[in-house]
Amino acid sequence: MQSIQNFWDIVKDVWQSGYMGVDFSTIATILMILVFALLVRGIFTRFVVNRLARMAEKTENKLDDKVILAMKGPIRFIPVVVGVYFAFEVANIQDGETLAIASSKIVRSLVVFNIFWALYCAITPLTFLLGRLEEIFSTEMVSFLVKIMKGIVAGIGAATVLELWGIEVGPIIAGLGIVGVAVALGAQDLFKNLISGFLILAEKRFKAGDWVKVDGVVEGTVEKIGFRSTMIRRFDRAPTIVPNATFADRAVTNFSEMTHRRIYWKIGVEYSTTVAQMQVITEKIRDYLIENADFAQPHEATMFVVTDSFNASSIDIMIYCFTKTTNWGDWLDIKQDFAYAIKGIVEGAGTGFAFPSISVYKGEGADEPEAFEPPPDFKKGHKADAEGSLFDEHGQ
Repeated sequence: MQSIQNFWDIVKDVWQSGYMGVDFSTIATILMILVFALLVRGIFTRFVVNRLARMAEKTENKLDDKVILAMKGPIRFIPVVVGVYFAFEVANIQDGETLAIASSKIVRSLVVFNIFWALYCAITPLTFLLGRLEEIFSTEMVSFLVKIMKGIVAGIGAATVLELWGIEVGPIIAGLGIVGVAVALGAQDLFKNLISGFLILAEKRFKAGDWVKVDGVVEGTVEKIGFRSTMIRRFDRAPTIVPNATFADRAVTNFSEMTHRRIYWKIGVEYSTTVAQMQVITEKIRDYLIENADFAQPHEATMFVVTDSFNASSIDIMIYCFTKTTNWGDWLDIKQDFAYAIKGIVEGAGTGFAFPSISVYKGEGADEPEAFEPPPDFKKGHKADAEGSLFDEHGQ
């Protein structure tokens, strides 16, 4: 019986001693508070978020709706912070000064974390304030500015938490600066690509979705512009990753920025075509271009239909004009109809298209080549075979 009593005394002593001066009954209470906070979190979030959402729906501005939706995470974290605070209050940690200070820092750190988390989440719906900057910079540049703002908020929040724990941020930044210099010396190409990417976004050379051609590198559609490289998908659907520094050394043609699309042809008619027929052909082609709404008129873009040159087998007519559409498929349809019209105009004028040809002239009464007669000495001592070839007595 005495042994049981001794064991019970040990159990009570351990229970009362607890961990780091906190008895196990208090620890159990703390755990129950934290579990209760997690359970209440869902109810609290649903109640608060739904309440705020209904209030935001009554306003004409859609910004508040986006802000409330973005703040759902920080709002859900509020009951956890409150639960941790009351858990430490119930523990009534006063015996251990170190533990008391640590509990206070933990609560303060959670409060700071939640505040900066809320600011971080609020940046995205507030990006409409930067909408006017898209008139100056590209959409990708504005997105980059938003990322910088988020990075600044996250950095300040982390620095604040470190200061709460007595960690000096200044020496850390100085140390990172020294490391950054060393890294920069060994990563010059990386920084060159980063600077080139920044200039591409700032100068709006092209944007996602544009059809571009990089001389000697690739031609296709821009899918993604990064700060180190740009992804261009070729027309065979193969992606090509181009370092941004390449755009500083190569000429880039942005076909998506075309205002018109060019047609440049040279058609050759037969040399038997008369001057009157040439005039009819050029005038009718010009009339077709002027009367057709698909083509840019002379006051909008250059238009020429002229007799250009005398070629080896044809008289060439140059056609130089522009369509109003820049869409490739529509341009092909317009060009096809134009080709049909030109063929009809040429044939209607009573002439035809020329093609490369060579004329061979043979004069009448031309002398026939003389038959070859071997010399007399060659015939002596030679015999003829069955086919009439000559050979000597030795078969040579």
